Amino acid sequence: MAREFENLDTKAIHAGELEENIEGAITLPIFQSSTFLYSGQSRYEDLKYIRLNNTPNHIVLHGKLAALEGGEAALVTASGMAAITGTLLTLLSAGDHLLAQDCLYGGTHDLLTTDFDSWGIEYDFIDSSNPSSWEEKLKPRTKVILVEGISNPLMKIGDLLSVVEFAREHGLVSLIDNTFATPVNFNPLKHGFDLVLHSCTKYLNGHSDIVAGAVVGTRSHIRRINRKLLHLGGSLDPHACFLLHRGLKTLGVRVRQHNRNALAVARFLHDQPAVSVINYPGLGGLTHNARNLELFRGFGGMLSFELAGGAEAAREFVSRLKLIQEAPSLGGVETLITRPATTSHSGLSEEDRLELGIGDGLLRLTVGIEGVQDLIDDISQALC
Repeated sequence: MAREFENLDTKAIHAGELEENIEGAITLPIFQSSTFLYSGQSRYEDLKYIRLNNTPNHIVLHGKLAALEGGEAALVTASGMAAITGTLLTLLSAGDHLLAQDCLYGGTHDLLTTDFDSWGIEYDFIDSSNPSSWEEKLKPRTKVILVEGISNPLMKIGDLLSVVEFAREHGLVSLIDNTFATPVNFNPLKHGFDLVLHSCTKYLNGHSDIVAGAVVGTRSHIRRINRKLLHLGGSLDPHACFLLHRGLKTLGVRVRQHNRNALAVARFLHDQPAVSVINYPGLGGLTHNARNLELFRGFGGMLSFELAGGAEAAREFVSRLKLIQEAPSLGGVETLITRPATTSHSGLSEEDRLELGIGDGLLRLTVGIEGVQDLIDDISQALC
């Protein structure tokens, strides 16, 4: 019988694990075998095979991720984009219509704007903070609504409870990308979302050494998505499964430190005359709906800001940093900085970026778990 635990940190370590330790090993070994002995299965998808996402490494991860997000089932994928693409192509067919938050991760935005048309799938962008504007975008074949828990890169929290209510009222499947918040800070399924997406490359793994994704929800939804993923080929290899499994065990302690560090850095930046804009939900303010802020136990390690001198000041600031490194991606133990206009959102036209508020000088900081005073000291000297 599967063991159930209440505490998130206990779930991260023990949920989903095999009932018996293999050869007494405390850590699940890497099953680096592409195929397994036939044992009488009558359906192809029941065979043991890496591409079918059902090796022991996959199965343990699925149980752990489902427990952490409070879902019935989970599926790991070869990347966050494999999770997003596999899920959307499961739920949408030619002629269907999607409502999507206007400010999305650049890869997701590019998927909609460059590929959906050729597949015959329609979409409209919505302001996730303005529920009164959503109904006018509905079409007879609208099937799905997609949002991010904390948006990339402006760190906005939309009216998430209204998304759930709207989806139920209109018979839509509600999807949420929970990458920035993680299950440590927010559990969307408990508030009525149908499916939760993650780029496990980021916080869930936490060590900047793999690319992976996941989707969590009901068994029926996950079964359908897995069937689609079998055809798309987006399975996660066993070694990456092993590394993600390892990373998940420290998720709680890592994310709570990210929360503390990011809030301290955000407060410091907020008080600096050279900083013209600071985006971090933990600072509160009029841009965030109090009802939705209360859903979160913390706000993660991501923040973004702009300097008064614009893009040139941003470039000079980054060049003066000594401890903080310039690199894309996020969610590892180290602190990284990037300009979304040249990395994560470079696929957007300049007009679209500026309309969303992503200027050339916007800096996105993924705050790691180093000593926070060292980070503040580095930022302080770079602002001079």
